[in-house]
Amino acid sequence: MAYKIGTDVGGTFTDFLLADDEGNFEVYKTLTTPEDPSIGVLKGLKEMADAKNLGIVDFIKLIDIIVHGTTVTTNAALTGSGAKTGLLTTEGFRDALQMRRGIREKQYDNKYEAPPPLVPRELRCPVKERVSVSGERVEKLDQESLLQCLEMFKGENIEALAVCFLHAYNNSINENEAKLKIQELLPDVYLTMSSELLPQIRFYDRLSTTTLNSYVGPILKDYILQLIRRLNENAFQGILLIMQSNGGVTSPEKAISNAVSTMLSGPSAGPIAGMAYAETHHYRDCITIDMGGTSFDVALVKDRKPLVITDGKINRYLTAVPMVDIHTIGAGGGSIGWIDEMGLLRMGPRSAGANPGPSCYGRGGTEPTCTDANLVLGYINQDYFLGGKMALDYDQAYKSIEEKLSKPLKVDVWEASAGMFQIINANMADGIREVSVKKGFDPREFPLVVAGGAGPIHAGLIALELEIPTILIPRESSIFCAAGMLLSDLRHDYVRSYSTLLTEKALEPMRVLFNKMKEEGEQQLLAEGILQEKIQHFFSSDMRYTGQYHEINVEIGAEELKKGHLADISGRFHQTHDRLYGYSLENENASMELVNLRVSSLGITGKPGLKKRLFEAAKGTGTVKKERNVYLPEKKSFESIEVWDGDRLQHEIVINGPAIVEQINTTIFVPSQYKLSLDSYGNFVMQLMQQQKA
Repeated sequence: MAYKIGTDVGGTFTDFLLADDEGNFEVYKTLTTPEDPSIGVLKGLKEMADAKNLGIVDFIKLIDIIVHGTTVTTNAALTGSGAKTGLLTTEGFRDALQMRRGIREKQYDNKYEAPPPLVPRELRCPVKERVSVSGERVEKLDQESLLQCLEMFKGENIEALAVCFLHAYNNSINENEAKLKIQELLPDVYLTMSSELLPQIRFYDRLSTTTLNSYVGPILKDYILQLIRRLNENAFQGILLIMQSNGGVTSPEKAISNAVSTMLSGPSAGPIAGMAYAETHHYRDCITIDMGGTSFDVALVKDRKPLVITDGKINRYLTAVPMVDIHTIGAGGGSIGWIDEMGLLRMGPRSAGANPGPSCYGRGGTEPTCTDANLVLGYINQDYFLGGKMALDYDQAYKSIEEKLSKPLKVDVWEASAGMFQIINANMADGIREVSVKKGFDPREFPLVVAGGAGPIHAGLIALELEIPTILIPRESSIFCAAGMLLSDLRHDYVRSYSTLLTEKALEPMRVLFNKMKEEGEQQLLAEGILQEKIQHFFSSDMRYTGQYHEINVEIGAEELKKGHLADISGRFHQTHDRLYGYSLENENASMELVNLRVSSLGITGKPGLKKRLFEAAKGTGTVKKERNVYLPEKKSFESIEVWDGDRLQHEIVINGPAIVEQINTTIFVPSQYKLSLDSYGNFVMQLMQQQKA
């Protein structure tokens, strides 16, 4: 027997999906160990080994692949705990990192301050050098000023260094010379060169991304090397891959050098998994939501591809590398309820996390959280959390809500809990609007694929508010991103700036640049062991109407590029612009210009397929456990409703809401407007009953 494992280190839990070579899936969860996440990973592997009656070493020897998603870089950026970083840049641009784009994020809030720069001014060192916008070397790199900077960095004991020179994307000769001297004098410093990481226009975008890469790089490097060490100590002989923000996986070595590409390492796997489950019902599109312990992640998949952006922000720091368009808000099971200065009830973004966790965990937490409210309202069974492995303290949950919310608001505990439940649902519905309505899509046209341990409790009421008729709840929903990691391909993204009008003259230079990036991607994937026939390339361009400041990304087919079908490319741009902004200038024959050319190189990996399964009730057991008093929002009161055993449901059973379906790792709340059934893959389908009648 051989195994593949997907593992996702979250803020509260570390999730695992174990797949064997016969297509069977098993779900495991351990508490995250923030002081060293690799400890939690090894604990999960130990649990799997125990379940197989094997020693940890014997079990690990059977593992072919581990695909790992980590929040190490994200947490470093969010908490300001990255490496001590220096910045080497062109003379006259020392403060560009602090000036940012020169535009206030909140235009009408003159008190809104930018976050502190990742590199303080005393560690930003300018050198004499200059390359023109056309790529001409105007001034050679001044070796004396370079040596002065490097001596200063050495005296400050920096751990990482970012190098970003003006227009280096068009000619990297000065950056290359600086790199040689840095490697000679500061060999142990983590180094990022902007011309290697992100060779594209817009100085601040390149500067911010390069700096962020160096800021989080040593943290990720230490963690990955520690994880590799722990695995090797237990005789791991398989392949370790790291999940990236772009929805693909890569080697540990590439992840370490491009650390900024892992900022959404865990959540980016969600849309990949979502599409795999949606395809079993013949959908090409879906919206995925993942409600974990700390955050709520939502993404939209169109034509089997998750939307990708190149202007993402992590803790308000810009990163211009491609990442799946995931909207994240602080709305998880551990989100804390609080009262603002106006006396209004709020939920999140602050979270109780894994330590101490919600009050009901009995680990010393005293703040009322979403999980506490769900327990008090009857959605969660205090004796069956994680299949009974972790008992919840109802009295402590009740007490925390009473003391922190109920008494100050002068309402009873159930009303305060219901308010918490309603507010966090409204917050999550707004999150879905961010990736759908605001991007020109109608959420009612997409099935909602639900993930996270807490997601299925809230999904029905979120969907009801948005009038979404179909909800898919995978049996592996509680470890959704871990499942997505096993379904991901190796992926590397490349970019080259090419600013010109979209005309016949632009075609040949486009082909040359695309081919160079394609060859680079091919060499990288071949070096990672991907066979030539398993390599695919996708081309696109950032385009805009002439005179615009912002651009949009438009796919370019290989045949369109080869045969020069400019009308197809421009027509796709007009359609995309109209969808996003409500108008196009196609009828005005407006000229268009290219800004950046992009290539995504994919190495197709072997994936565990979703297997059709037959679930039947065991002899002598029932699928209805009992009845429980549960709060029904539409009636604003508690009612006794049926609680079903989700692990024993038969295919032919249809459950009309309101009802509760309990599984070991999650609980589903079926509102009265929906009905629930089981599909042939063992996944749950919740459908709006009015929709069925129509």
